[in-house]
Amino acid sequence: MPAAPPERRGLRGSTAVALTAAATLLGGLLGPATAHADTPPSDSVTSDNVEHIANVPKPDAVAGTNSDLAFSGDYVIGGNYDGFVIYDVSDPEDPQIVSEVLCPGGQGDLSVSGDLVYFAVDYPRASDECGAPAVPTTDPNGFEGVRVFDISDKANPEYVAAVRTDCGSHTLTLVPGKDGEHDYVYVSSYSPNANFPNCRPPHDKISIVEVPLDDPAEAALVNEPVLFPDGGNARTTGCHDITVYPENDLAAGACMGDGILMDISDPAHPVVTEVVRDENFAFWHSATFTNDAGAVIFTDELGGGGAATCTEEIGPERGANAIYTIEGEGADTTMEFASYYKLERHQGDRQVCVAHNGSLIPVPGQDYFVQAWYQGGVSVIDFNDPENPREIGHFDPDDRIDPDIENGSIWSAYYYNGHVYSSDMRRGLDVLKLTDPRLRAAERVTYDEFNPQTQPVYRPGR
Repeated sequence: MPAAPPERRGLRGSTAVALTAAATLLGGLLGPATAHADTPPSDSVTSDNVEHIANVPKPDAVAGTNSDLAFSGDYVIGGNYDGFVIYDVSDPEDPQIVSEVLCPGGQGDLSVSGDLVYFAVDYPRASDECGAPAVPTTDPNGFEGVRVFDISDKANPEYVAAVRTDCGSHTLTLVPGKDGEHDYVYVSSYSPNANFPNCRPPHDKISIVEVPLDDPAEAALVNEPVLFPDGGNARTTGCHDITVYPENDLAAGACMGDGILMDISDPAHPVVTEVVRDENFAFWHSATFTNDAGAVIFTDELGGGGAATCTEEIGPERGANAIYTIEGEGADTTMEFASYYKLERHQGDRQVCVAHNGSLIPVPGQDYFVQAWYQGGVSVIDFNDPENPREIGHFDPDDRIDPDIENGSIWSAYYYNGHVYSSDMRRGLDVLKLTDPRLRAAERVTYDEFNPQTQPVYRPGR
């Protein structure tokens, strides 16, 4: 989701709770909590091959906008503009809230690495304390960047470090270090302004934070590589999101006006190897590779996450996904356009429907994708033929379909260890079960940890 316009950026979170932090880095953490899944809504909001099995409403303490998800063992970690929530999903039909961390700053994008959580702060605070109030982006002392938490005790996370980055962190991506002793966090941000002392143009770079795993409190900024030395597309003033594929030393960046590939063989010094542009794309938002890295799906957030774009009038090519095949290797790598995919279930002119975050469904040798579309719900997509992708299932919590259901506005939907977990900005956490026989093989693929923007290679029985 794009940041607020420049005149408003940095002013959200003004209702954050003022905490009496005993120490700079320990304010704002709430202890264990419990919540039970409430009654699933009517099956009328789903296709026949998708079953809605649980919903956990947002807790009162962390009640801002829900954002992205990360996964560790039997736990889902849900980002929120006010902090994050840890859910125990050992029983996916009855998820439980284990803990809530109140630490406002937007946008709450996050990744998990062992016992560490990296958390994006995109709206400036008076300091790096969890309880610090919001300040205008014109404040040169405002803190934006990355927070680091230790979640070894899931019921009592601890805040251990904060790293300031220019323009804050709209999204972040974990890149495991090759030595096994460090993590690298790629920080994406955009929309500089000459009046913002910590975010002035040109902003044609990303920030890279290095985290020593044996001493995460020493996390520090190590590089700010310029990705667009020639200025890039006129609309490109930074990147929105980056997905890495460590197995192939490959990354794909969605950078506002450009889609890029990068060589990340040296994680602290990524190198852009290919750039593509598309006149139908308004805002390059995110990217996902196929399991063989033979193709990449880019998404277009037409309307900035605040407009009705899934309509007949707008059509099938604007606000769509674009599928590109990846040809060649190394410096000779190119991306070739294959097709668009756009939600065909038209949502009307009052439904905020836009392409948003999703992940592969890990069926070995096949290409299936599950994706959030805000009020368009969740779409299950078959793109085995990259030139002819099609929807094969959906979940759409919408009061037009069932008046007893609060409208859904789904930020992200990811497949993890047999289920789809959906982060609804208002409703909370939804759990879906896919019953399509074409997807059954995915149930044999299990992960100990999953960050959708750090793509693993999957194999049956892993």
